[in-house]
Amino acid sequence: MKFFENGNTQVFALGGLGEVGKNMYVIMHNNEIVIIDSGVMFPKDELLGIDYVIPDYTFLKQNESKIKGLFITHGHEDHIGGIPFLLQTVNIPVIYAPNQALELIKRKIEERSIPFKNLKVIDGESKIKTKHFEIEFFNTTHSIPDSLGIAISTPNGVIVSTGDFKFDLTPIGPMSNIHKMAEIGKKGVKLLMSDSTNALVEGFSKSEFKVDAALGDIFARHTGRLIIATFASNIYRLKHIIETSKKNNRKVVLFGRSMETNVTIAIESGYIDGKDVIISADEALKLKENEITILCTGSQGAPLAALSRIANGSHKQIKLLPNDIVVFSSSPIPGNGAYIAKTINQLYLKGVRVLTNTSLNDIHASGHGNEEELQLMLRLMKPEYFMPMHGEYRMLKKHADLAIECGIPKDNVFIMDNGEVLNIGPKGAKKYGAVTAGDVYVDGNRIGDIGGIVIKDRMIMANDGIIVLIANIKNNKQLLGNVNVTTRGFILVNENEELINKISNCANESIKKNIKITKNNYSDLKTLLIQDVSPFIINETGRRPLILPVFMDIK
Repeated sequence: MKFFENGNTQVFALGGLGEVGKNMYVIMHNNEIVIIDSGVMFPKDELLGIDYVIPDYTFLKQNESKIKGLFITHGHEDHIGGIPFLLQTVNIPVIYAPNQALELIKRKIEERSIPFKNLKVIDGESKIKTKHFEIEFFNTTHSIPDSLGIAISTPNGVIVSTGDFKFDLTPIGPMSNIHKMAEIGKKGVKLLMSDSTNALVEGFSKSEFKVDAALGDIFARHTGRLIIATFASNIYRLKHIIETSKKNNRKVVLFGRSMETNVTIAIESGYIDGKDVIISADEALKLKENEITILCTGSQGAPLAALSRIANGSHKQIKLLPNDIVVFSSSPIPGNGAYIAKTINQLYLKGVRVLTNTSLNDIHASGHGNEEELQLMLRLMKPEYFMPMHGEYRMLKKHADLAIECGIPKDNVFIMDNGEVLNIGPKGAKKYGAVTAGDVYVDGNRIGDIGGIVIKDRMIMANDGIIVLIANIKNNKQLLGNVNVTTRGFILVNENEELINKISNCANESIKKNIKITKNNYSDLKTLLIQDVSPFIINETGRRPLILPVFMDIK
């Protein structure tokens, strides 16, 4: 492409800008490409039947010979969840990832039987060199172990991607390597790309230490079962809950597949000591209420998660008891409020006590930095240019304003869209051109063949149902009998015989009228049939069901 000029360095996102999720950032110089993260985004309600949303990999497929590697900042789904789909589409020579993320990636590709073996562990001291790039890493604090920022030296200066981070001065895990960040900043940073998730939240984020103290107090005061729902990927929270259970002579039962997977990996990697603490559900039946902690998924109210099934009484292994306390050790992800409220209401209806994160209960701390932490990162790195990443537009805009407050010239701050290219050369940086970027839908094992038309059809079926018109056609010329009408999600056939007969008559007339015009072309005949029947149904019912004609050839 014209804007990929020799000597210049290009930076762009295939996902993660204007949205929270599917993070994927690309840095390119001449014939070399490095990719940072490969995440998924979970679908919104209107994407019926869709399991995941991933970036469009078209550009990477077209330029796969230039790819030097995929570099992972940490092991959350919005940063590693897309890797199995990427590997099925694009030839990635090597994946570099910190230990916890690497173990999660291994399980993901094994589950899908993807024969990829070239996984390499990195940490805060690793250095990787290619023809045009020198890549180093620095430790950050996040809600999952082994979180890294990445500094990439290019012929046009150093580009830093923070990954997800916060500055916690009393963390449960390792401290951020603030000294190395300052060293990188002192040497000179051309472009900083920084996490914007909590840009709209004032002040400094709460320390995980305070959450530990609050949860510890709940353990000390409560004498019944504790049911704690939190993010399965928040390893340090899980570590504290398991350790506090042990101190209070409680055993821990895990529910939820992702919870079991993350805890297992954390134990294998040495982050959590689960010996003599974690037991099975069957073993828990032999214990008293004050000897049990249940650690489960479902803090966001997902209908199939463990806590939701416990709340509605459909869980096969757990039934709520009067003395139970349910603790939501999390904060709502935007859009999940209604699901969480439904779960909480169901829990109250069962008569149990529920604790959520409020100013009175410090039982959750975000893994993302607030305003002042974002400004601290800006001050440490002192970049010439700034590009906020990972966030909805309002978050990116606020982060851009924070950068300007920290002294970066307004003209040097770029709020980008997915696909927009930032071209960095000897004369500076500017937006220049775009690459293919967009949403690709994953439905089961199908990648990318579910487009907007299919989603629209699913919405119609969900809202107004479907009508199937079955017609017997003799010798491509004559309608035999009447059109049979059957429906799903539209009306009950047995209770609406008059309407069904009217629809059948309308279809009969349409086929008889158009069968000679279409000259054996069933595709055109179906189109004309829909055009005739659809306005009739709208006029009769005010609804717009999906109409599916089926023609049976009778010889």
